[in-house]
Amino acid sequence: MVEQAAPLWRATLLCRCPRCGQGPLYRGILKLRDHCPVCGLDLRGADVGDGPVVPILMVLGAIVVGLALWVDATWEPPLWVHALLWPVVTILLALVMTRPIKAFLVAQQFRTRKREMGV
Repeated sequence: MVEQAAPLWRATLLCRCPRCGQGPLYRGILKLRDHCPVCGLDLRGADVGDGPVVPILMVLGAIVVGLALWVDATWEPPLWVHALLWPVVTILLALVMTRPIKAFLVAQQFRTRKREMGV
């Protein structure tokens, strides 16, 4: 029996179960559920480790530095504005980027290493 997988875009962008594409992947902000509430897939074997860190650091660093340079060149705010603005922007963007990247890695693990996920 071949296990069907949900479309990768659905599992990634909507943060859904990699098997059925319906059940939510997360319980809270970044904590994976133990099981899919719809199809019952055991998600305890999903291990993305530090996989999302490097792409997030590279992309987020380029975005924040580019925006900081643009804001400084356009409006020339005082340094304290930069010190207050960019840590908040960085944290928010990191949280927004982490969920779909982590969901992508869980979906890829389901597609390529099913034994690790108990399938």
